[in-house]
Amino acid sequence: MAELLEERRAAIAVLTMNRPDRLNAVNEALYTQLIDRLQQLPSDRSVRAVVLTGAGRAFCVGADLVGHKQQQREHDARRHYIDLGQRAAKALLTCPLPVVAAIHGHAIGAGLELALACDLSVVADDAKLRFPEFGLGTFVGGGTTRTLVQRVGGTRARELLLLGRFFRGQDAATYGVCNAAAPAAEVLPAALAYAEELATKAPRSLAFAKQLLAPDSRSLDDVLAAEADALFACMQTKDWQEGIDAFAERRTPDFTGD
Repeated sequence: MAELLEERRAAIAVLTMNRPDRLNAVNEALYTQLIDRLQQLPSDRSVRAVVLTGAGRAFCVGADLVGHKQQQREHDARRHYIDLGQRAAKALLTCPLPVVAAIHGHAIGAGLELALACDLSVVADDAKLRFPEFGLGTFVGGGTTRTLVQRVGGTRARELLLLGRFFRGQDAATYGVCNAAAPAAEVLPAALAYAEELATKAPRSLAFAKQLLAPDSRSLDDVLAAEADALFACMQTKDWQEGIDAFAERRTPDFTGD
């Protein structure tokens, strides 16, 4: 059984973590397949946005702790597993395509870290989210110590990470962990609506936005210079001219990525 399923809905690629019997707990195969697809999809010009979700009753409950106990990984295998998790988050953060998470059931530990690495997210009102790592003697990954602070601020991030308490989907939207909360049955349609709207935007502009909105430690001068470089690069494209023409002609632009 494939750990990751893919479905196309017009210009949207829907990626579904597919370990429902384990509530989509992440293992090496799931991480590897996710990385591979996120690296390959940008070369398909028919794809303009991605939705990430989970099969069955949960988005993702994090690391497969049962698998960890059964396998008793040696040093190198543990490091490989950790590196795959970091690479999966980086693939989401750096993928030129915008990625929207559709979160239902549970998003715990590494599952919530993957959701945070997406650009936008919709969460079920009754979903249960948590960072349990510090109560398990482990640590967060996926850039969470930066992505979470960027979203919710240092005070709230410390509360969520250090205490490791469960919080509901509605709270996640209120805190800023997720963009919006919705009834469980409406989560995927709402995420698809975000993706469909993103698919109408200029691809290169979105790719530059992802680069510049990523949390980093650059100086203000570096950020200003990077923004100027991105703007100049966009102005050399056919999409830039199409956007200007469409605005003047009061019509919807038809961006191609050129």
